[in-house]
Amino acid sequence: MAHPYPIREIARQAGLSEATVDRVLNGRGGVRESTAREVRQAVRDLDRQRTQMRLGGRTFMLDIVMRAPERFSSAVRAALESQLPALRPAVLRSRFHFGESGPVAELTETLDRIADRGSQGVILKAPDVPETAEAVGRLAEAGIPVVTLVTDLPSSARLAYIGIDNRAAGATAAYLVGQWLGDRPGHVLTTVSRGFFRGEEEREMGFRAAMRAAHPGRALVEVTGSDGLDAAQREPVLAALARDPEIRAVYSIGGGNAATVAAFAETGRECAVFIAHDLDHDNTRLLRAGRISAVLHHDLRQDVRRACHTVLRAHGALPAEERPPGPSAIQVVTPYNLPPEAETLR
Repeated sequence: MAHPYPIREIARQAGLSEATVDRVLNGRGGVRESTAREVRQAVRDLDRQRTQMRLGGRTFMLDIVMRAPERFSSAVRAALESQLPALRPAVLRSRFHFGESGPVAELTETLDRIADRGSQGVILKAPDVPETAEAVGRLAEAGIPVVTLVTDLPSSARLAYIGIDNRAAGATAAYLVGQWLGDRPGHVLTTVSRGFFRGEEEREMGFRAAMRAAHPGRALVEVTGSDGLDAAQREPVLAALARDPEIRAVYSIGGGNAATVAAFAETGRECAVFIAHDLDHDNTRLLRAGRISAVLHHDLRQDVRRACHTVLRAHGALPAEERPPGPSAIQVVTPYNLPPEAETLR
């Protein structure tokens, strides 16, 4: 594999030993394919972070650990890498540990490996279950600050949560659905990736409470368990539409929106209102095409910058804040007020 980097830099980026990296680079075998992929990914990450490597100053290595669909984790990666140069004079490098689904044990093993080998900070999106909280505790005991992003682990030893007020986001979605549907009859389909993410639970609670208060006669029909993946979303949505001919609106809490839109089209059903979260590639395309009504958006670039600042403050590289950061602003985005960063998602 051609590259301009010392083996020790690739090893640091990949979180592997120099001997293992040397075996992969020189094709000597005896290494699992998954490990070889980690080395190749480390080289690609170094290519993107080459500017950071040339800078002087104190260097911080961050680990970004996420359970999320690829469309969202890719948006987080792009947002973070866009902000790294703006964090000077500190030099931040990042390692990425992304997975769309899988058992919690795999996620906690990743967190434990980070605790063993060391890191200056972890930015984490993970299910709110006891095993994850315990792994965060082990990171904290190792002196590694953890910042949760988008969805929180409030009972863990995490240092801070960065993201929107998810209950307020759910209530906002209920308000928009109510305004668009008006007095027309119709039930609302709510789609949740899985029941273990605190952020999704809070969105659903905010949505249900606001709908119950403003539109008590409007039924809510839940679809869950898809991990926000289109491949797993289509059949449950088709089944829900077959069971309930009154579904005319969607609040997508956890994603899989291309499959949901396709299911409505396949059955010839009208979706009068469709509210989604996050301006990823899929949602931007669907919004421009008029297939969804609005996206509840928060600026990921600002969020990851705040997460990085939180880690730097934990190490004394920035002065302490006078007050803890509040929730990120929620933007209601329609096809007519797409933010400038959406131009990169065509």
